Amino acid sequence: MTELPFSQSCENNKSFILDILREAFADRQEVLEIASGTGQHACHFAANMPWLRWQPTEMPEHLPLLEPRCSAYAGTNLLPPLALDVRTCPWPMAVPDALFSANSLHIMAFSAVELLFEVLARDADADTVLAVYGPFNYNGQYTSPSNASFDQWLAQRNPDSAIRDFEAVDRLAGSAGFALQGDHEMPAHNRLLVWRR
Repeated sequence: MTELPFSQSCENNKSFILDILREAFADRQEVLEIASGTGQHACHFAANMPWLRWQPTEMPEHLPLLEPRCSAYAGTNLLPPLALDVRTCPWPMAVPDALFSANSLHIMAFSAVELLFEVLARDADADTVLAVYGPFNYNGQYTSPSNASFDQWLAQRNPDSAIRDFEAVDRLAGSAGFALQGDHEMPAHNRLLVWRR
């Protein structure tokens, strides 16, 4: 049997994220996940929130990493993975009533983060929920020495990558009509931010 692509960090954080999403997505119908990676989050969340249709997506070149685990999913509420680059306009799918992304904003260039919120400003309906997991700086400061080291590693790997300032991302969300509903402290100095339009 072929071994499925695996991320230890996804395995470590999925139960903590699920605890928050169960409440944030309690009244949602479909979730568009941006940057689904190995599909561990998509499969775990779809299995544990069976009232949701979960749409995983990835950059076109990363779909081969995502597809094997999604294909192995036994349920019926996980949709086939789709290619999505948030910088494309328009997106190749409609924006549903919920979106989720983990560990993506610090990988993509900030210009791509801005484009993400421009799409949501134009295409998201009223009452859309957006949940984003990852590290954030507050008041221009790292929340831990490990995040400072991680940010240095990101810069060496790709100068466009960086831990984002919470205030800057929240301003983008606000300009797209989203109001912050929750800022949840998570393990490993990460946050789970939830906005609602």
